[in-house]
Amino acid sequence: MAEAESARQLKALAHPIRLAMMQRLAEEPEICACDFGDAFAVSQPTVSEHLRVLREAGLVRTRREGTTICYAAVPEAVAQVAEVIGALQPRVSAAAA
Repeated sequence: MAEAESARQLKALAHPIRLAMMQRLAEEPEICACDFGDAFAVSQPTVSEHLRVLREAGLVRTRREGTTICYAAVPEAVAQVAEVIGALQPRVSAAAA
């Protein structure tokens, strides 16, 4: 994954509400946008802005159901972020172990 894409995804996850949204999406396969407002006690425009940032970072996908927009995590993108974070783990040499 390109460094710019990784940075955009990590930046999107750096906000506490967006991180919590992703944690909820990890627990539930799909959540409607209106449910996030209730869960986080923020206005619908604020929810929409946070979800837009996650969508533009490629971390969530949308599905329209009538007038409702439902969101789901993109497993491949989450796996890529986990890989980037995992690569930050300091390597322990055999001599140090």
